[in-house]
Amino acid sequence: EFPGSSPELAFRQLIVEAGSDIAILEPTVKAARIAEATQAMATGINHWLAGHWLDSKNNWHQRWRGSICAAVDDPAGAVREIEYWAGHPYMSQILIKAEPRPAWGDPKYYPIWEAATRHDIVVSCHLGRGAYETMPMPPVGFPSYNHDFMVTYSLLAANQIMSLIFDGVFDRFPTLRIVFVEHAFTWILPLMWRMDAVYAARKQWMTIKRKPSEYVKEHIRFTTQPLDYPEDKTELTRAFEWMEADKILLYSSDYPHWTFDDPRWLVKHLPVAARDKVMYRNGIETYHLPETVPAIPGQRRVL
Repeated sequence: EFPGSSPELAFRQLIVEAGSDIAILEPTVKAARIAEATQAMATGINHWLAGHWLDSKNNWHQRWRGSICAAVDDPAGAVREIEYWAGHPYMSQILIKAEPRPAWGDPKYYPIWEAATRHDIVVSCHLGRGAYETMPMPPVGFPSYNHDFMVTYSLLAANQIMSLIFDGVFDRFPTLRIVFVEHAFTWILPLMWRMDAVYAARKQWMTIKRKPSEYVKEHIRFTTQPLDYPEDKTELTRAFEWMEADKILLYSSDYPHWTFDDPRWLVKHLPVAARDKVMYRNGIETYHLPETVPAIPGQRRVL
């Protein structure tokens, strides 16, 4: 079968063979042009995930964790879904998309951030297109090719981060945690520099309480996939150090896609001092995961 097509196959490939301990599952929700329809689809997927992956039959090994899929552009519906699943022992995050208008700093999204912080659940944003299959829309109009879109996703994440910070969301919700999945991450270093420079020049007109880079390091996390790196690997190592990657990076596999990053391969590209934090310690802290899981006979270990 196709990779990831069943809990049994995914367990063998990702857990036993690749050596992962815990996998947070992120199902894709097809966005509709009506926000309530998107939320209805998300609700169905959440029940399917709980009944087919997180149940006692398929999660006997306690390796799977789920995502509460929510339509961010339907805040009322999203909050209902969060409230319904917040007490589930294996639902570890709220999963949304990054494309809606207006940006996340708008007060219309406050109910979602409030529910997430009240239940102490991470909000995750996975790369994906919106209702019209043309988002994210770059400022200069539609791009010509799909690979243009792939680069644009990072710009979309950058705009949402600026909105969260400059609109004061993290001051209003000081325990909110946001994880950007598959939006790349090396771009955050120059963005932090630029935001801090603007803050230093204009902070008398701003209401935020700290430098933007401090909000990033406390509230924002990125995943390692995709790992973009130059031909000179030492440049990547310096970037890791400058951006304090040991604080803001989480390992992700992108399984079952063809761009799958095997943990045994990825760990070799990380600075030695940051490996433990990126590969598992940051994940444990961010998602409040257990530090140990039952051993499985035949499972390979990542050293």
